[in-house]
Amino acid sequence: MIERDIDGGFDVARLKHRPAALAESDEILMKFFKGLGDPTRIRIVEALLEKERNVSELLKLLGIPQSNISNHLACLKWCGYITSRKEGTSIYYQITDDRVKKIISLARDIVADHAENLYACTRIKD
Repeated sequence: MIERDIDGGFDVARLKHRPAALAESDEILMKFFKGLGDPTRIRIVEALLEKERNVSELLKLLGIPQSNISNHLACLKWCGYITSRKEGTSIYYQITDDRVKKIISLARDIVADHAENLYACTRIKD
C-alpha cells in the first residue's frame, strides 16, 4: 500500500526509492493518460510515430504557434514519451518507447469500436 502524506498527496521522495510503489500509484497512471490526453500532444506524438522531426517540421505539419509546440514538446519530454537529439542547430524529437505506438494503436481500435458511445458521453468534458 502507498502511504499518503498529511494533505493526501504522495511523498515523492519516498516513492522514488520504491519504483514499484510509484508505478502502482493511480495518480501516476492518471498523469500518464493526461500526458496523452491533450489534442495537440496526441498530434505531436502521432507525427513523431511516423519519423523523428524538428520543431520547424512540426510547425508546418500542425499549423500551430511555435511556443505552443515547444510547451507540448517539453511536457512530452519531461514525462518520458519523447527524447531529443541535437544535429547542428536543429533539435530532433523522437518517440522514446515503442510501446507508445502500441498504446495509440490500441486506443484507435477501441475508439473505432465505440466512437458513437464516446461521442455521446456527457460524463467526460472536452
